[in-house]
Amino acid sequence: MPSEEVLASGMVERIGLEGSKLHYKTKNESISEELLAKDHAIALKAITDLLMDSEKGVIKNAEEIPAIGHRVVHGGDSFSKTIVIDEKVKAKIKEYFSLAPLHNPPNLKGIEVAEKLFPNATQVAVFDTAFHRSIPKQASQYAIPTELSDKHHIQLYGFHGTSHKYVTEKAIEYLQKENSKIISIHLGNGCSITAVQDGKSIDHSLGFGPVNGLIMGTRSGDIDQSVIFYLVEQLGYSAQEVSDILHNKSGMYGLTGYSDLRDIEEQAANGNKQCQLALDMNAYRIKKYIGAYTAAMNGVDALVFTAGIGENSDVIRKLVCADMEFFGIKLNEDKNKQRLKELRTINAEDSKVQVLVIPTNEELEIAQQTYNLGI
Repeated sequence: MPSEEVLASGMVERIGLEGSKLHYKTKNESISEELLAKDHAIALKAITDLLMDSEKGVIKNAEEIPAIGHRVVHGGDSFSKTIVIDEKVKAKIKEYFSLAPLHNPPNLKGIEVAEKLFPNATQVAVFDTAFHRSIPKQASQYAIPTELSDKHHIQLYGFHGTSHKYVTEKAIEYLQKENSKIISIHLGNGCSITAVQDGKSIDHSLGFGPVNGLIMGTRSGDIDQSVIFYLVEQLGYSAQEVSDILHNKSGMYGLTGYSDLRDIEEQAANGNKQCQLALDMNAYRIKKYIGAYTAAMNGVDALVFTAGIGENSDVIRKLVCADMEFFGIKLNEDKNKQRLKELRTINAEDSKVQVLVIPTNEELEIAQQTYNLGI
């Protein structure tokens, strides 16, 4: 920074699952190997060891790093901007464990591991909820007693804000239209969709916690609240057990036994009807939100597909955009099948709505926000 030159990139995927892998790439090195990553601490240690490796690394020692940016999913109403992490900030992140049980615990673990590995670096938190603070009251408040909203801060917070902010800014730049209406569709193991008008988030599918909205890898998405009461009152599940079901055992995993969409698409292609149904359900949910957000903004200029599934799954993109001519959405199937790691259009020439695939870069967004603090 500030040249934004990437010295090293990579990831550890399938953390906590069989077949977890470490990917690491520099100008001179490219590694993809299996890693027994039972948890995020093991994964982070493996990454750090590579970064400082005498032959494969890009830094000599921990002293070369002045600041580290951390993605933190839930900042509640305590954080509306990027902030330097201290003990009070860590305590607040822990306080929101119950609201983001899949994310805030490993987010905090990442901070704690980084503090040990880079003791002299300033740790910075970039909150996924911050981008959605612009959502108006009519969309963010729930129709529950106002005392609960006011006293206990129960409201829509929104997530994946770092990604939605990055890709919509890229879309606005591409469209050359500041007064724009964009629907940003972030599809990964976690999924969300955002209505972005004139560069600001005005509505979003995830809410108080990151479990509602679209169908996700292991999360249910929208569900009738009566199902929860039925599970507790009639079937004898505890509240914690229901939470575990909705967060960890539902979604695509609950429907198919697979949480990775690549496995589900492969099974569906081989004739697995349950996997095909899950794909159809997934796309149908997204289509419903596109319709709702088009109504909320009184139109739409562009759809943006992003994140692991959004960028790579031509199957999901095709299912989502099928039979959407009324909205002016038409897909070019040849363009949709292209595998390019760059901003690209995949709509037909006569489509009134631009359909874009924009690779998200949350790392760059986090780095920019961390650097801009002037540490």
